Amino acid sequence: MPAVLILLTFLLPLGDGAEEVIGGHEVPPHSRPYMALISFLKVDGNRSSCGGFLVRDYFVLTAAHCTGSSMTVILGAHNLHEQEKTQQIIPVEKAIPHLGYNPLNHSNDIMLLKGDSGAPLVCDNKAYGVLSYVKSKKISSGVFTKVVYFLPWISQNTELL
Repeated sequence: MPAVLILLTFLLPLGDGAEEVIGGHEVPPHSRPYMALISFLKVDGNRSSCGGFLVRDYFVLTAAHCTGSSMTVILGAHNLHEQEKTQQIIPVEKAIPHLGYNPLNHSNDIMLLKGDSGAPLVCDNKAYGVLSYVKSKKISSGVFTKVVYFLPWISQNTELL
């Protein structure tokens, strides 16, 4: 269970309490190679970021609200404040938000990004959710989109492209 909480902590968007890890600890460098950081420009021109993870070669799963222009995926990073030789910055070729995504009530807040690099897929740990929204600045009040319900959608969309 703690590994799942660590995984889900990385999916919190910055500025929503994600910078506060409660009871967590730093994992060994590069022990979670499937983790991704999505960077994008919001409509107001400010840069923002969200977490995500590789679900298949060329595909990253994240929340649908994590969209904008100039989207990139960062893979292979342990410390974002240092330029590591394992770090890859990959432009997003295509964003595929769930057709039923509703930004007003955060339903179906899930999206696939097509990570154009052929980065390796390592998913020994199971992914249980994508952060949809946070009610307050505490990790315990986050609402997650349960990934298992969207497996048919993920399979359908990753096989079409």
